[in-house]
Formats: sequence, structure tokens, C-alpha cells
Amino acid sequence: MELRKVIEERRSIRKFKEKEVSKDIIEELIHCARLAPSAKNRQPWRFIIVNKDIKNKISDIMLDEEESKKDEEERKIKSSVKATAKIVKEAPVLILVLRENDKYWTVGDSLSIGAAIEHICLRATDLGLGSLWIRDTVYIQEKIAKLIGHEDMEVNCAISIGYPDEEPKQRPRKSLEEVCEWMCK
Repeated sequence: MELRKVIEERRSIRKFKEKEVSKDIIEELIHCARLAPSAKNRQPWRFIIVNKDIKNKISDIMLDEEESKKDEEERKIKSSVKATAKIVKEAPVLILVLRENDKYWTVGDSLSIGAAIEHICLRATDLGLGSLWIRDTVYIQEKIAKLIGHEDMEVNCAISIGYPDEEPKQRPRKSLEEVCEWMCK
């Protein structure tokens, strides 16, 4: 598929078919992620592909965390966690995105990880897959790190991958004029 078309067709997919995604395809997604630009070429990412048991445990931890919140304001902030936990459980593949917990971490590392994630999402679209960039894992990142035996790392986010079982329309986007200002002549 042409790159522009891939970019235009990429959507956040929340419903997946019950169809397995091959190891070769997942490796292709990770291969594309590792080619992303990174600040100072630090390549601060680590990708952990988890099996169904771990996926389900992560989903359960998310739900338990959500249920344990007593503060009404905190519950409002995290209101999407329940829906996200369901997506985590139902998606055929979950890729956890980690970074080292080191004193040399920079904002550039976060930007680099974002670029790698976008490479995964775009390549997934190109291959006829759907993806969802999941941020809600931030609320339980230490518990996930412990679950997968990477307590020395931070779970930055997750990406669900699978064959889409929905065709959502593009969400509204700001116009070019709203996001672009020319300061040169």
C-alpha cells in the first residue's frame, strides 16, 4: 500500500476477529519499530509480546485497580480503563512497550518510543491488521513489570494487534490552518 494511503486508513481498532496473528507478522512489526528514528540513536525501547495468560492477568489487574478506586475524581480520570481491559483480553496479541529505568532517560527517549509505536501501527495497517495504542497501562505499570519479570524497566504503554472486526470512521481532525502557521516568506 502507498504510505499516504496507509496513514489515511490507520484507525484505532477496539474490536478484533478471533484469528491468530502469526509470529512472522509480529516479528515484521517489531522489525519496523526498531528502524524508527531515535534521539541520539539510544533506541530506548524493548518490546515484550505476551501470551494469552499474561494478557488476561494484565486485564484482570487493570479491572482490580479500577474497582479499588474510592475517589470519584480519580475514577472519572480512569473511566476508560474498564473498556481498555476488555480490549486487552480480547485482542489476539498484546505488545508491551518498555524502556529502561535509568538516570539518563530523556524526553527524547519518550519521543523515540512514540516513533517506534507509530511504525508498528502503520505497518499493521499496511498488512491488513488493526492496532490500538494503549496508554491506560500507565496506572499499573509497576505491577505489569513485576508480572513479566522486568521490574528494572518501566512499562511505557501497550499495543493491541489483531485482524479488525470493525471499520471505524476517521475521528475529526483539526484543519491544516488550525495546526500549521507559516513564519517565513
